[in-house]
Amino acid sequence: MASPKVLPPSTIQKLATFKDKPSGSPPPPSFAATRGSSPLDSFVADPVFSAFLSPDFDSSRFCSQALTSNSAAARAEHLQDGIRQLEQQLRSEVLSRHDDLLSQLSSLRDAESALSTVRSGVSSLQSSLRRVRLEISDPRRQLQSHTLQLSNLHHTANLLQSTFKLLRQSRRLRDLMATGLEHPERLDLAKAAEMHREIELIHEECGLKGISAVDEEMKWLSEIGIKLRSEAMRAVERGMEESNPNDIWCGLQVFYNLGELRSTVDALVNKYKGLGIKSVSTALDMKAISASTAGGSGPGGVQRSGTPQIGSGKRAGEALWERMGKSMEELHKVVTAVWQLQTVLSRKRVPFTHVSFLHEVWEEGSPLLTDRVWEAVMKSFARQMESAFTASSFVKEVLTNGYPKLFSMVENLLERILRDTNVKGVLPALSPEGREQMVNAIGAFQMAFLGSCLRRLSAYVNNIFPMNSRGTIPSKDQISRIVSLIQEEIEAVRFHGPLMLLVLHEVNKVLLLLAERVEYQISAGAEARQVTGPATAAQLKNFALCHHLQEVHAGVSAATADLPAAAADVLSPSLGTIYGVAGESVAPLFQAMLDRLESSILKIHDQDFAGGTAAEDGPSSYIEELQRSAAHLRAEFLSRLRGDSLCAALVRRMAVRVLVFFVRHAALVRPLSEAGKLRLARDMAELELAVGQNLLPVEQLGAPYRALRALRRLIFLDTALLAGSPLLQELPASAVLHHLYSRGPRGLQSPAERSDLTPLQYSLWMDSHGEEQIWKGVKATVDGYLAGAGEDPVCALMLRVGAEMAAHDGARPRSNLGR
Repeated sequence: MASPKVLPPSTIQKLATFKDKPSGSPPPPSFAATRGSSPLDSFVADPVFSAFLSPDFDSSRFCSQALTSNSAAARAEHLQDGIRQLEQQLRSEVLSRHDDLLSQLSSLRDAESALSTVRSGVSSLQSSLRRVRLEISDPRRQLQSHTLQLSNLHHTANLLQSTFKLLRQSRRLRDLMATGLEHPERLDLAKAAEMHREIELIHEECGLKGISAVDEEMKWLSEIGIKLRSEAMRAVERGMEESNPNDIWCGLQVFYNLGELRSTVDALVNKYKGLGIKSVSTALDMKAISASTAGGSGPGGVQRSGTPQIGSGKRAGEALWERMGKSMEELHKVVTAVWQLQTVLSRKRVPFTHVSFLHEVWEEGSPLLTDRVWEAVMKSFARQMESAFTASSFVKEVLTNGYPKLFSMVENLLERILRDTNVKGVLPALSPEGREQMVNAIGAFQMAFLGSCLRRLSAYVNNIFPMNSRGTIPSKDQISRIVSLIQEEIEAVRFHGPLMLLVLHEVNKVLLLLAERVEYQISAGAEARQVTGPATAAQLKNFALCHHLQEVHAGVSAATADLPAAAADVLSPSLGTIYGVAGESVAPLFQAMLDRLESSILKIHDQDFAGGTAAEDGPSSYIEELQRSAAHLRAEFLSRLRGDSLCAALVRRMAVRVLVFFVRHAALVRPLSEAGKLRLARDMAELELAVGQNLLPVEQLGAPYRALRALRRLIFLDTALLAGSPLLQELPASAVLHHLYSRGPRGLQSPAERSDLTPLQYSLWMDSHGEEQIWKGVKATVDGYLAGAGEDPVCALMLRVGAEMAAHDGARPRSNLGR
């Protein structure tokens, strides 16, 4: 138990000198406390002294507040009273504990006496420890010496044991090598390499350097190691060149047993990488090429910018192509050799662990061996190609003009590599990205070749079609020449799929340019559309342009007929534009011719088909006019356009439209007497003759011709037999319904009469509306008539026929057929 603290005598003396204040001076009322209570309790309740008990009391702030309260003197007196009360309380506490304080003071004296006794005991103990230390130092030194001797003996024993093991293993290796000298075919290089590595490990791990017997063996072992590495490398390289996996594996097994597999593979990769890079740089060395073609005389074979001497350009070009071919062969050997190495490493596994040997030399995520070699070779190839393109005008010219040959070399190289390395279960030597690298490396020459192709063809087009000239028309030979030029460009790349598509894109641009220039040359206006007189110079010019464009279209189409569908897709826009412009050159004329014929047919409504007697034997006047117009069109225009497929299609379209237009307006004829029917039938026969002689044989016109023949028979058919007649199937519904108006009562208005339209206006309306809309107009007139006049057999027939025909309208000819 700790003794109570004793106050020093000086403190007691000071406390004893304190005097109590006279009894006439009581404490301030604010600090009066009950007996047994502490002054601190009253301080807590006091508004002034409570601030002194706060942990964040600030004396400066307290003084500032006291001075500004206008009661600083009273506040100071208040504080003095508190101080006196605290001193009085402290004095009373000391006096009340006087005996305890004295007892603690005596305990301190006893402690000082005991402490002096402890000091003397500690001094005695230190003296004893010094004597003990002197007594045990000699045995300790002896023990250290004996321990060192034992360690040396143990180390010496280990060295002797390791030396014996090394010499024994070396003797076995000597015996193995001696057997190999007598019988080379029985020499096991892999086992020798394993023993060699074991001896090296013993020498390194056991620290046998400096032992004379061991050093002599290590000299011999170094020579054996050189021999093993040489034989193994020879086997690996022979296997890589001859595609013999067994030789590759035997050599790699030796290096693996020697612990040098990774470094050896890296060295082989770097070696073949260097061979590939060297082959590329050698192929494009213009100094060497020019020197080889200079005949061994003269000051030098190459001029500035890599240009050969005058007169040796052809030989230099042949030498360049020869070197490029050799380079491609070398690249094939390099890539396939490294792929053979990679394949063997991926197939062979480490005994016991069964880990692929490839993972011993390759880290996951890093490029494969073939990728490393290919990437380095392609960087060099791209760099050499770029340098040749920019620095050597001769190489640029040769490789640009002969780009199809260069592309063929590259394409054949890539195909051979992929074919020769396409083995099931093994990655090929090249990835799609790798193939793209080589194609991109010759991209500058490709762009130059395509630009040259475009310039040649565009220059010829610009030559025969000057930009700002509309007066001259190229000759047939000139058009044949441009077709020949396009065919030559296509033939040059016919067997190079990707390149052929690129060339076709350039041909597409040229054809669009040609179409643009021809479109600029086409004559428009009234002179080009007149059909009443002989063909004008503007029309003859348009005919020639149409012929030329069709010749181009036919020639290019024939040149690409046997090409893949992708080639046709490339040229489809430009060929379509060529065909469209050819049509634009004569389309206004054909429209004018059709308008002329239609205007003649419209005059059918000026004829009188209601007469009681048949007209003269000849055709009606409008048919005669149509015959004259058709003959004039054939003689002056169509005869000049025969042989053109485009014009033949336009003629056919015009002939179809004429028959359809005639059937439409012949059905609108009203009233129609028996004599009028005969006259109308005769007009139909004359129309067949006019169309067949001047436009196209009517038998080739199909449905429109059958509709004309059906109407010719229908007009003579009794009304009661119309509903079930098969002739209705050959005619448009509108033609049948319009014809029935001629059989109906006079008060039944036709849709044209009801809408107050002329035949031409009604015909134009029919061209822009289908059979359904026409039937609605007819039905409205019939319903209107029946509502006012009652039943009528013809109207009933029209409603029945119209409803039946509307139900089968999808299988009928349209009223605007051929428009």
